[in-house]
Amino acid sequence: MSGKPTSRHAMRIREPVRDEAMTEDAAMIIIYTTLPSEEDAQKLGGELVEKKLAACINILPGMVSIYRWQGAVENGNEAVMLVKTRKSLKVRVMSEISAQHPYSVPAILVFEPSDVAASYLEWLCNQTVTSR
Repeated sequence: MSGKPTSRHAMRIREPVRDEAMTEDAAMIIIYTTLPSEEDAQKLGGELVEKKLAACINILPGMVSIYRWQGAVENGNEAVMLVKTRKSLKVRVMSEISAQHPYSVPAILVFEPSDVAASYLEWLCNQTVTSR
């Protein structure tokens, strides 16, 4: 087998950007939260993108949560919202989510990818405000 790509799609694969090579302003995080409905997630997610605090929002409706709340086991439908943004915007985005969230104790979790495709990271940075 030769070292040449076998399709146009294979030619578009780029080397990932290593986290240690990224500055805080040019690094990506993903913030996970859950909301009571897809509509709530669309409203909050739309505001984050409109304010350029997030480049992209992914909403996964139809999630079932089982949890203990105020002494009772609860079971309910929720929507997962994934917020793709700059690492340097973490505090601002988490504060915005917390302020707008309908839950009194929202789950707001931050994940840092170890590798991000250079072209995607460049796009994300072009869609969001800098922390300065």
